[in-house]
Amino acid sequence: MAKKENPKEDIFETVEPIGKRVVIRKDEDKKQTKGGIQLPDNIEIPTITGRVVSISAEVEMASDIPLIQYDKVLFNPKGAIPVDFEGDNRLFVVEIENVVAVFRKN
Repeated sequence: MAKKENPKEDIFETVEPIGKRVVIRKDEDKKQTKGGIQLPDNIEIPTITGRVVSISAEVEMASDIPLIQYDKVLFNPKGAIPVDFEGDNRLFVVEIENVVAVFRKN
């Protein structure tokens, strides 16, 4: 008997990075400058801030890497690997070396 293909079996619910990596949900692209100038839709300004949504076990165990889930971070998007997991494609796997700052409240 042939096994029936079930498309729901291929739907993933989580992404867990491996090695010294995190998964970041990129912030929305800006459509207006701070001065109030509206930007055309065809201009793409790279947004390099986002929220950490998942951390690898290696990063979580490392005491010298001060990242926790939901931290807002600044990252270099050049080495980020897009995850085709959501329709808007805002999830990226980022090596820890490409996370350059963490935003903290006092």
